[in-house]
Amino acid sequence: MMQLDPRAFAAGVRLMAHDELDSTNAEGLRLAQRGERGPLWITADRQSAGRGRRGRSWASLAGNLHASLLLTDPGPAENWPQLSFVAALAAHDAVVETAPDIKPQLGLKWPNDLLLSGAKFGGILIEGEGTDESGAVVVGFGINCKKHPAKTDFPATDLAAAGARVAARELFSALSAKMLGRLAQWNTGEGFATVRADWLARAQGVGEEIHVRLADRELAGRFEAIDESGALVVVLQDGSKEAVSAGDVTAFAGRGRDSP
Repeated sequence: MMQLDPRAFAAGVRLMAHDELDSTNAEGLRLAQRGERGPLWITADRQSAGRGRRGRSWASLAGNLHASLLLTDPGPAENWPQLSFVAALAAHDAVVETAPDIKPQLGLKWPNDLLLSGAKFGGILIEGEGTDESGAVVVGFGINCKKHPAKTDFPATDLAAAGARVAARELFSALSAKMLGRLAQWNTGEGFATVRADWLARAQGVGEEIHVRLADRELAGRFEAIDESGALVVVLQDGSKEAVSAGDVTAFAGRGRDSP
């Protein structure tokens, strides 16, 4: 059974733990529409319709972590995409706390993935509704603790494959506390500069050649940074720079590209 870290419980965070849901993010949005207030975690041992970014499905295998945090009025709507970086840092923090031996193998991939020895073992999905003045955001986490899908666009792995025997409930407890700290650092967007710096310090491929898939094309260039809005800054071959606000990093320098 999932349980909050005592620090999260003391801060007034609540938890609704389920055996099965279609999607913890979908449930969070439904609760928000019914007037539920955050901060509220929704977890499920199994998901029948887990989803990722850009309408993709998310393989929700038994033994993995499926959790979403409902936040009410978390700041200006223009800053909500920054929560992807906040959440990735919190997840990284939680993995380091529960499996410190694998810290050197951990990395982050723009905009929302967790990497272990260069393979994806977790992802973040931010979904929101409302207006600039009022709204709700659901921050979804999918982390492969025990299993990972065999066929994926980007190489996949799980914590157990790296020798880290971390139960989903243990990881969730740590995550519920680490997310509090990272949200405080972010401070509704006022602290994104420090979040950005921390994320870049953990990012894979900074300064390296990367390939990025956009909606209508692909580009290759050197991964320079992320800018003040969270966009990926790529230096192209002619020396010009392009800021990418939506896309997928499909390969790093010298590594095989994923399947189309």
